[in-house]
Amino acid sequence: MAYTTTTTTAHSSNILASALSLLAKPFVGFWNLLILMAESGPRMEQVRRLNDMSDEQLAAKGTTRTAEVQRIFGHGMYL
Repeated sequence: MAYTTTTTTAHSSNILASALSLLAKPFVGFWNLLILMAESGPRMEQVRRLNDMSDEQLAAKGTTRTAEVQRIFGHGMYL
């Protein structure tokens, strides 16, 4: 009894995927830049500090998480 192994590759689908990946790179890079800019802003630092605080710590300061989010983002954000 003989055993054979056959392997086929679909070159056209690999070329298409490669071309689409190449075309998407500038857009992915731009999107990553926007995310980096948003995450390095002063509001995100305030949000990180807010996330590190417990509800008990906020209550001791006489505020709530919702009030702090509204203070950080101003009137541009509705909860």
